[in-house]
Amino acid sequence: MTLRLTAEEELILERFAKQTNLSKQKALIEALRMAEATSKKQRDLEFARKFVMTNDKDLMERLADA
Repeated sequence: MTLRLTAEEELILERFAKQTNLSKQKALIEALRMAEATSKKQRDLEFARKFVMTNDKDLMERLADA
């Protein structure tokens, strides 16, 4: 696979690789994994919030009024 990066993106990747003591290839894989994990956490939190606000709406309204 070929990855085309701008000069700025290349510098970011190089800095991240140095910070993590990884090769650029492994640093890019780690960054992808970190981004995916963050995205999953955000989706899970949003799902939980919607679930609580839907299934426990009355309770949440009572708590808001307390």
